[in-house]
Amino acid sequence: LFLYYTADVAAATTLYLPLLKNFAIPMGLGFVVLAYFWIVGFSNAVNLTDGLDGLAIMPTVLVAAALGVFAYASGNAVFSQYLQIPAIPGAGELSIFCAAIAGAGLGFLWFNTYPAMVFMGDIGALALGAALGCIAVIVRQEAILLVMGGIFVIETLSVMIQVASFKLTGKRIFRMAPIHHHFELKGWPEPRVIVRFWIVSVILVLVGLATLKVR
Repeated sequence: LFLYYTADVAAATTLYLPLLKNFAIPMGLGFVVLAYFWIVGFSNAVNLTDGLDGLAIMPTVLVAAALGVFAYASGNAVFSQYLQIPAIPGAGELSIFCAAIAGAGLGFLWFNTYPAMVFMGDIGALALGAALGCIAVIVRQEAILLVMGGIFVIETLSVMIQVASFKLTGKRIFRMAPIHHHFELKGWPEPRVIVRFWIVSVILVLVGLATLKVR
């Protein structure tokens, strides 16, 4: 509601999709509903991913850094016009917040990497997920967040699919959900699961950043 009532340009409450230059849907009050689901959804998605040492924090660092690029470009009239992304006055200030998340995350990873000495817990994971969701909503890059935060999306979908399958058929599709536990039960060592998920996250973030030029 705060973002809706303080929006000073139409772009701040309009839905955009990457790769579609002229696709823009004014959301009106629907923006409030969209923002709610995006923020709450990603908050829980990061929390579900935080099941192995370092698994959640590295994708969070990568996504935060990439969103910082989007935020800076959106807040700059020249860059936003050149890259054909929504121009959001003041959005560039979020790049500092994104850098803070990324920097703090790297510091945390030093102690959270396998075998972990410290853990973020529900409070840390939920807060970081909500922060990513808020940033994406403010800079109007919700769809890009789904791509760059693909690891979080996959983890969440694995839980939803597992629960739906068990309730409807009594059978489990995965050995255990979230999906990182499925690979553990298949015999993958924990470090292998973590690093391979990191690799996928790096690729997805690079794909998201590439959309800046593919419009």
